Amino acid sequence: MQPSDNLLWQQGQSIEIEIEDLADSGDGVGRWQQRVVFVPDTVVGDRVRVRLVRVKPQYGRGKVLEVLQPSPNRQRPPCIVADKCGGCQWQQVKYEAQLQAKHRQVVQALDRIGGFDRVKVDAVLTTGEALGYRNKSTYPVRRSSTGAVKVGYYQKGTHKLVNLNQCPVQDARLDPFLAQIKKDIETRKWRVYDETRKTGEVRHLGLRVGRRTGDILLTLVARSIELPGLEEQAKEWLRRYPNLVGVCVNINGKPTNAIFGPKTHCVAGRSFLTEVFAGLTFRLQPTTFFQVNTEAAELIWQEIDRELKLNGDETVIDAYCGIGTFSLPLARRVRWVIGIESHEASVEQARENARSNDLTNVHFRGGKVEVLLGEQSPIFQAEPELKPDIVLLDPPRQGCDRAVLEALLRLKVDRIAYISCKPATLARDLGILCESGQYQLDRVQPVDLFPQTAHVESIAFLTSC
Repeated sequence: MQPSDNLLWQQGQSIEIEIEDLADSGDGVGRWQQRVVFVPDTVVGDRVRVRLVRVKPQYGRGKVLEVLQPSPNRQRPPCIVADKCGGCQWQQVKYEAQLQAKHRQVVQALDRIGGFDRVKVDAVLTTGEALGYRNKSTYPVRRSSTGAVKVGYYQKGTHKLVNLNQCPVQDARLDPFLAQIKKDIETRKWRVYDETRKTGEVRHLGLRVGRRTGDILLTLVARSIELPGLEEQAKEWLRRYPNLVGVCVNINGKPTNAIFGPKTHCVAGRSFLTEVFAGLTFRLQPTTFFQVNTEAAELIWQEIDRELKLNGDETVIDAYCGIGTFSLPLARRVRWVIGIESHEASVEQARENARSNDLTNVHFRGGKVEVLLGEQSPIFQAEPELKPDIVLLDPPRQGCDRAVLEALLRLKVDRIAYISCKPATLARDLGILCESGQYQLDRVQPVDLFPQTAHVESIAFLTSC
């Protein structure tokens, strides 16, 4: 479209554009007067009229005023509050188009950031279940202007809470809790947290379900455990919900955006639920990190197992191992596994999970990955026969610290499998590993752990040159 001469690049201006791509933020991407315009709630192929709400010299941000011509990939969102709730970005995008957009994200990041213009990026792996997949939800608890208790997610770009009684993205077995728990908080007259005044007690409601076992864990995040009638209410919840195995309270008294505090108390039942993953049983506590999509996480494990072609004689380091999600399945397929994790509570859970599954060929070490991968690593000083053949990396979104990559290059293992939840940091780190000349990138396999959102997981496989 040729812009009219009387239209200016300024805030408040109304323009028409066509959406050409979806960014990793979830926003649609269009162009106007050679500038990039990011527009939330749009679909590739949409022709839209937008108002510029923010402008910079080379890019801007717009708000949809009208969809002039909808894309063939646009659909009616399955959630009635999808246009308000900030929990998802892409419910208006047909699922096949979501997968295509995620594939483009990975390809573009590898090309632009990592310099990999010819690497094989396979089609996005998916379980086929685009809804009802989340095994964990943590909702802020607030009061409305009328004083009613609300539980839900924040409206996009705000701290205004969108009240929910169900969520199509979470496991449907968690839905019955939402409306009733709000009523119980009202009945007990528990003070709800006010984030402006920093007063009140109940801050969040956490729900977690074992997809394979059906176990459910309910956790209240509060500023203290002093909630009148808490133990009585917890026992009532256990009687009311047959699959509820435990009620916990996590204490977070700090006025921060962090959801969980350092201490959790079990009020009734168990402090953990059990889940079956890759044929093994795991204990998951309220604050335990575990992939929110159990079935898609198993696709990652299956892909690792298939690609590495393990023969049973390997020693593997699982860096950033958490509670042993991938360490333990690996232990059944190789000679030794060494798990490294800086979070001590996760290390203890990993060891417990190994014991409960009768796995004795896996060793978990607490500490920084860059230290324990180093040449003077206490792992190899104590047990030199454990020199690794393979390293599995699964860092947080910010990727690996440069010191981790340098330690890995000194270690000179034969193969690396790198799991990433952010294509940009994956591409950066792969570029560092491969520009050394020690490794080549064989292929990258994206996996859709987060349908209805812009997030995409990837597994990159490298071999030594």
